[in-house]
Amino acid sequence: MFDAQGNLKDWWTPEDAKAFEERVQCVRDQYAEFTIVDEIKINSKLTSGEDVADIGGTLLAYIAWKDATETENLQPIDGFTPDQRFFIGMAQWACENQRPENLRANAITNPHSPGRYRINGVLQDLPQFAKAFGCGEKKPMVRPKACKVW
Repeated sequence: MFDAQGNLKDWWTPEDAKAFEERVQCVRDQYAEFTIVDEIKINSKLTSGEDVADIGGTLLAYIAWKDATETENLQPIDGFTPDQRFFIGMAQWACENQRPENLRANAITNPHSPGRYRINGVLQDLPQFAKAFGCGEKKPMVRPKACKVW
């Protein structure tokens, strides 16, 4: 929504905006399947901005980490490869335990998905995660058609 000078301006071509919206819709459809508590699903129209940001941020962090460590001789530690440790570390920031009442309230007010899906939803869309853990195509953490926004 902002141009190179930081001004709020619609600078996208109509074609780019349409392609972006289609990619975001993939994320909305994915997150709308996730159950928060009881029968309450994520309101992905509310959360999609943050969900897309989580996916993009994680991908950028992974690319930056790979670039920053490309000359290092990283070795497995405690049975985990460097790539596996990256994703384990990423997942730890969202450790949480919320009461069902809070989950219900957040389902209609919070633009962020619950922590569980800020991790699992993101990682289901990253082939780098599947490769790091050797996940086959039919595993729960691998979507048949991963969403790719960026």
